[in-house]
Amino acid sequence: MLKQISVFVENEVGSLGRVTGVLRREGINLRAIASYDTPEFGILRMVVDAPEQCKEVLTREGFVVKISEVLAVELVDRPGELDRVLHVIADAELTVNYIYSFVIRNEKSPLMVMHLDDMEKADRILKESGIAVID
Repeated sequence: MLKQISVFVENEVGSLGRVTGVLRREGINLRAIASYDTPEFGILRMVVDAPEQCKEVLTREGFVVKISEVLAVELVDRPGELDRVLHVIADAELTVNYIYSFVIRNEKSPLMVMHLDDMEKADRILKESGIAVID
């Protein structure tokens, strides 16, 4: 499983740039990013190359930061592949809490980052179904 950084940011001009500015300054490479919002704040979810360092520097800068585990599933680049993976998950009676795609893959197959209600079961079921789960 991968470690994901969740950062709580206020919904205001420049708030996402403050986070990415810290990453740039500290030399932390952003691999995947997704933003979810509510009226007052947003949750920025990221996969980075140095999650512990990222949490440390963002916390020091005053951000509320959490590290959690997510699965990264490698998809074959063809129509219907994500649908196939989602049906494997549904058939195992697992719930996808959220999903987003990986940004940088250097000409490799696409990755989908997923958080599910039972991460250990999801990891096992996906691997048993022949779906590549990336560490």
